[in-house]
Amino acid sequence: MDTFPDNPPQAVRADRAALRAVLDAAIPPKTLDRNVLIATWNIRAFGKVTPKWAAEAADSPKRSLSDVLYLADIVDRFDVIALQEIKKDLGGLRLLMQALGPHWGWILTDLTRGSEGNQERMAFLFDLRRVRPSGLAAELVVPIETETSLTEAGIQKQFARTPHAVSFESQGTTFTLVTLHVLWGSDAFGETC
Repeated sequence: MDTFPDNPPQAVRADRAALRAVLDAAIPPKTLDRNVLIATWNIRAFGKVTPKWAAEAADSPKRSLSDVLYLADIVDRFDVIALQEIKKDLGGLRLLMQALGPHWGWILTDLTRGSEGNQERMAFLFDLRRVRPSGLAAELVVPIETETSLTEAGIQKQFARTPHAVSFESQGTTFTLVTLHVLWGSDAFGETC
């Protein structure tokens, strides 16, 4: 699908209105010179989208065009949002960017290969009316200089993907955000999930 259709059914428009009302109550509005709203979201295997307004039981993937609009309604509440688990196929992300409109930009990591990489990327989406990249984009790599139980079991195994940092500027202030996908668990080494 090359372009996002602009004719959602009435049920989708009603659901979006209800979602926006909930978001209005839960998230402060973007206010020039007052705030910068930042979020992070593990969007869970975001790749292809079924090119229908509602996916049916036999459809794969289950995310549909209406889901992309709901995602856009949420993302649009923030100035910068870090997304994890963007899959190899960027079809869904491209549709999301179209739904957000031309005043949104994105910076995307390369694909993480290998079984632990799960063919995923991380991204920053940002509202160009309020935030601009300031020029820095980098991977964060922890140097392992000596072998200890901490470096062997902890730091080397802590990150599911290499953390990614991007610097932004808003209203004359520069700030750097890091997105990462960590292994989780009940202790520092993620041994108990």
